[in-house]
Amino acid sequence: MTLIQPLRSPVRLLALLGTLLLSAAPAHAGVANALDAGWPWWYWPLALFVCCFFMGIVAVPAGIGGGTLFVPIIGGFFPFHLDFVRGAGLLVALASALAAAPMLLRGGLASLRLALPLALLASASSIGGALLGLALPAHVVQTALGLTVLGIVLLMALTQKSEFPQVATPDALGQALQMHGVFVDGATGARIDWQVHRTTQGLVVFLLIGVLAGMFGIGAGWANVPALNLLMGAPLKVSAGTSGLVLSLVDSSAAWVYVNKGAVLPMIAVPSVVGMMLGAKIGARLLNVLKATLIRKMVISVLLFAGVRALLKGLGVWV
Repeated sequence: MTLIQPLRSPVRLLALLGTLLLSAAPAHAGVANALDAGWPWWYWPLALFVCCFFMGIVAVPAGIGGGTLFVPIIGGFFPFHLDFVRGAGLLVALASALAAAPMLLRGGLASLRLALPLALLASASSIGGALLGLALPAHVVQTALGLTVLGIVLLMALTQKSEFPQVATPDALGQALQMHGVFVDGATGARIDWQVHRTTQGLVVFLLIGVLAGMFGIGAGWANVPALNLLMGAPLKVSAGTSGLVLSLVDSSAAWVYVNKGAVLPMIAVPSVVGMMLGAKIGARLLNVLKATLIRKMVISVLLFAGVRALLKGLGVWV
């Protein structure tokens, strides 16, 4: 308690942030290009904090996780090596999920029974994905990231999501795992009973999602929501909220690989995580009152631009 309580003071939290940044201020291979760009070293942490704050606000209502926005945007427009951006991206996605989780659980917008079996498989496969991503050349991963992000944009734009899918009969595995629940829609005040089906197919899909999450450091919340909503039949808001819980477990597994390989720098990770956590708290409140489709349109626009940038950077066209 004595170690945790002082951090609740904003002044002491900022002091801790400043100490960590000062310890990372000397030039490092991961930030050499940033320092050579002519800006003082503190400019980039400040820019990261501001960008991640706004990312956190829109990421939670969209249910995509902070890493989905962080890696293509920061990797494309900030002068950091992609390995360090991906390492920080997993911590950012983890932080935004953990910051929003208490509110989502209290409001019934997230389900532990639905999240835990899926997250168990995805977190195991994310470790293999992280090892694969670190073994590949940076330009190959950058190009693959651009193609993946553009695929995400296409999926989000073409998919017609159902706010409340009709699941007449849950499957046997879903019943055995008790994947059902009730939530009250804050926008309409309606009480919604929900259940899922096609649980076996969902488990297989989340194995593949874990590989992508670890390889690109993007959290894969963009894939969690369609899998939960369209494939398994969970309501859209429950899918978005539960996606955050899945992200918190999957990203913590993959992040350890990047930490062990030395691919996490405090100068990049600390301001990004703090900004994302603060923004995610606001985003969690917005999820209960805003229509997710409104946020998704804005996310699609940002990801389209960031995906094109990542692809061209990987191909050496726009460096």
